[in-house]
Amino acid sequence: MKIESVSPILSVNDLQQSIDFYRNVLGFDLAWSWGEPPDIAAVCRDAVEITLVQRAEAHPPGASHIYLRVSEIDAYHAGLVEAGVNIIVPMGDRPYGMRDCRIADPSGNELSIGQVISGEGQG
Repeated sequence: MKIESVSPILSVNDLQQSIDFYRNVLGFDLAWSWGEPPDIAAVCRDAVEITLVQRAEAHPPGASHIYLRVSEIDAYHAGLVEAGVNIIVPMGDRPYGMRDCRIADPSGNELSIGQVISGEGQG
């Protein structure tokens, strides 16, 4: 048995606003949406898929926190700052071997975004 991927599910206040944020600010593509009007959708970038849910029975919006491991963190971070993203924890080199920051989406879900510090944890 092999676990091939993980796909977090985030509860959101406004599905369309969240799709726009993930697409236009974070660079994801819309993979699919379901419902009329849609109340669930997924956004993808590279090998990462995040499902966004706006349903009455969904957990309270903003209750989740995920960690995205990326490359070229400084350039990506600069784009986030330029876009006016809500940065909760500023960019920095951490003692656990990552250079990272934490942002919030429009519903308050938190996304830590980081890159392995060169030479840390390699090998």
